[in-house]
Amino acid sequence: MKSKSTSGALQVKANAQAPPKINGRSVGLTTYPETAKADDSTPSPPPRTFINQLPDWSMLLAAITTVFLAAEKQWMMLDWKPKRPDMLVDPFDLGRIVQDGLVFQQNFSIRSYEIGADRTASIETLMNHLQETALNHVKTAGLLGNGFGSTPEMTKRNLIWVVTKMQVLVDRYPTWGDVVQVDTWVCGSGKNGMRRDWLVRDLKTGETLTRASSVWVMMNKLTRKLSKIPEEVRGEIEPYFLNSAPVVDEDGRKLPKLDGSNADYVLSGLTPRWSDLDVNQHVNNVKYIGWILESAPQPILETHELSAITLEYRRECGRDSFLQSLTKISGDGTEKSHEVECQHLLQLETGPEIVRGRTEWRPKERNNDAVLGEFSAESA
Repeated sequence: MKSKSTSGALQVKANAQAPPKINGRSVGLTTYPETAKADDSTPSPPPRTFINQLPDWSMLLAAITTVFLAAEKQWMMLDWKPKRPDMLVDPFDLGRIVQDGLVFQQNFSIRSYEIGADRTASIETLMNHLQETALNHVKTAGLLGNGFGSTPEMTKRNLIWVVTKMQVLVDRYPTWGDVVQVDTWVCGSGKNGMRRDWLVRDLKTGETLTRASSVWVMMNKLTRKLSKIPEEVRGEIEPYFLNSAPVVDEDGRKLPKLDGSNADYVLSGLTPRWSDLDVNQHVNNVKYIGWILESAPQPILETHELSAITLEYRRECGRDSFLQSLTKISGDGTEKSHEVECQHLLQLETGPEIVRGRTEWRPKERNNDAVLGEFSAESA
């Protein structure tokens, strides 16, 4: 019995472990016989103290900071006020029907990429606004079929609208950041035509900036021939006709034909790109204006701004066409007003005419007699 107790005492002493210490003090641990062997192979968990029972303060502070920042951002958005009243215009405004459902109205903000070297909107920008409001008018009225501005009855008969004449008068060009309001409406024009007018004003001041009038006829998009207005189509569009006089007095002066012998400037090798085509697979009519102005003399572009343009569309242009742009200066700017008038022709290099045009130019902020004399000498 004595020897057994002695060996047992030695065994206990050999398996004994040093008591753990916390903060330099020994802490006694209770060991249960049934778990003593299992605990020998795994480390014991850290003791439960006041410090390690507290939550992770860094995560809590991060969550609180996120909540406060989000609340501050929402408050700033609600409290934001524009510096200019015209900035309240909805940038995604698709327009509205006004005046007993006969006039369509839409606002446009002049973007930075829509202005030119003079820091004003280009004529192409204004023309794009006119075209956009015309299409949105048809869409908002519920008359848009599958074609480009075609009504459902026109779509059934493969008919599309094509413009034959356009007159635009520009009193003042808007600048970057300005918001313009465009009103447009349609009227009858003869037996088989339709007239569409536009009035562009400064939304803030109400000042009239641009007036435009156009005449449209129907063409079969398969045969590419002009067509009369079917009675079914007339029944669709006539309820939207506004009985009003043209917003622009018609310029009845005949547009002369130009050729290489009487033109002052000729630019050849113009070709349409794929991006110049519309959904009807012909060149967009706004593109013609850019081609016409390509042959205008540089001194005029530098010292004058376009105040009026008249276009007569003769035939369409395809993507494989090669064109010439011809310009003849009718007025040399020697009058007191220093106004300049030019005649234009856009034609295929093989001869057929695409567009005849006339442009009127007024001096910019200051008259430049030296430059006027320069382009007069060039034309001579």
